[in-house]
Amino acid sequence: MSNFLQNFFKAPDESVVGIDVGSSSVKVVQLRKKKGRAILETYGELALGPYAGFSVGQATNLPAEKIAEAIKDVLREANVTTVSAGVSIPFKSSLVSLIELPKVDQKQLQEMIPMEARKYIPVPISEVTMDWWVVPGEYDDELDFVQGVDEDNNRTQPNDRKVQVLVVSIHNDVLSTYSKIVQDASLSASFFEIEMFSTTRSLLSGEVNPVLIFDMGASSTKVYILDRGVVKYSHIINKGSQEITVSISKGLNVTFDRAEHIKRNLGTSSPQEEKNVYEIISLTLDYIFSEANTVILNYQRRFNKPVSKVILTGGGVAMKGVFELAKANFQTEVVMGDPFLKVEAPAFLEDVLKVTGLEFSTALGLALRKLQELG
Repeated sequence: MSNFLQNFFKAPDESVVGIDVGSSSVKVVQLRKKKGRAILETYGELALGPYAGFSVGQATNLPAEKIAEAIKDVLREANVTTVSAGVSIPFKSSLVSLIELPKVDQKQLQEMIPMEARKYIPVPISEVTMDWWVVPGEYDDELDFVQGVDEDNNRTQPNDRKVQVLVVSIHNDVLSTYSKIVQDASLSASFFEIEMFSTTRSLLSGEVNPVLIFDMGASSTKVYILDRGVVKYSHIINKGSQEITVSISKGLNVTFDRAEHIKRNLGTSSPQEEKNVYEIISLTLDYIFSEANTVILNYQRRFNKPVSKVILTGGGVAMKGVFELAKANFQTEVVMGDPFLKVEAPAFLEDVLKVTGLEFSTALGLALRKLQELG
């Protein structure tokens, strides 16, 4: 099953495509740049369930060759005209840690980080590819070199502050698998990116205060808290939209396919039937929102900062009623993500993209990064 759109424009050589391989579907977004604007050319989605002999909407664990086959199929059905790509890596296949180190010069920091990272990475450092960024401080660096006095009137030492470093690692086997997928799909991918960073690129627009991105996929819900655009806290909740379908299937004693149909078409059935469905799925949704609130609470305790806004994204939040439940569960502003707001698209698609865009945040973020590479 696919959900795709024909090309709106003739694609030039400088078109790019973002490819998001999820647990239940693969999504693609093709963009090009014109006069400094990102132009949407086409996008598409293809369910992965049938490639594993499963139903549409079911999570899969496909081998590389099957994923490559699905990618080629969705690229063809969506009329993607470029092989210049960026590809996502699932958050669960990575390890992201925020560590604190003494404020030292760059050379010393480079020596310290691999040693400190060993405490957070459960495999030998030689088996992973690692990258890191120093998180900008909230104070004036010049103050580091001003001596003062403490409460006992003793002189304090300069440069006694610490720095926070975001460390990201991916197992080399994972990178090898995705390299094979790219090769088998006949793509030219200049980078792999953890989905968290692609998603935040498409959804954030210069927010200064801490925000939480709530991304409900099929097999899990990912939550990321960012402060001034930097990931400070992240967590995976091992329940997603597939769990909701399973709940409906068991509660109504219907097949998975029928339950998926009911879930996707809430709002078209009788009020009594909808009430029954919401009662069935409320336990799953209550658990997911409760876990997300625990993440917010832990963040606020650690950093002594409130989360100013929750941004909902992912195919799971498109289900009728989720937005209202989210507003009732979070004690802060809740908004629907709108990644396609950053691109230029035909006016007749505006309403469609506000709904479908929830599933394409990662693919769009990948395409935006790829466009940046073009200069």
